[in-house]
This record gives sequence, C-alpha cells and structure tokens, in this order.
Amino acid sequence: MLLMVSWELYPETKMDAFTAFSQMTTEDDAADLGSDVTMIGRWHDLASGSGTAIVESTSVEAVYSWVLNWAPMITATVTPVLDDEAARRVVKEKLG
Repeated sequence: MLLMVSWELYPETKMDAFTAFSQMTTEDDAADLGSDVTMIGRWHDLASGSGTAIVESTSVEAVYSWVLNWAPMITATVTPVLDDEAARRVVKEKLG
C-alpha cells in the first residue's frame, strides 16, 4: 500500500533535526526506514521545517515505527493514498 507521510518539525528541535538528517548516509536512511518500508519520494520545505514523503509498505505498523524514530522532533500524519491507476479503478468500479 502507498502511504503519504506529512511532517512538521517542532521549532525548538528544528536545527537538531536538520543536523541529524544532514549527516545520514544512504545506509543510515535505509536502516531508519526499516526493511518493510520503501521510500518512493520525499520532499522538504526547509524554510517551514515541513515535508511530505510517499512510502510503500504492506505494514502500516512498519511505517509508524519509522515515523516514531523522529517523534521527539516532529509531528506527523500518515494517510493511505492511491496512484492514478488505482484511483481510476476504484472510481470506475463505483460508477460502473
């Protein structure tokens, strides 16, 4: 399933989060995500300290586990989403 993760850094921990994130290697990032979460894409608004990621996983628990790694520094929402193909299929079935 695809999930959209949107976050906002707490103002008092923004620079700590920037420091931690900027020093991560590709291997660190993979370990942070865990083996059951695949990053599709991630976008950052550095000025506001917010961002959005699309991840894929068969386990919402694994996604929440990843988000909780950053819980001391962020507030986040996790929302199931569909790509165009899946959205069209659902709508066609409902309208059919």
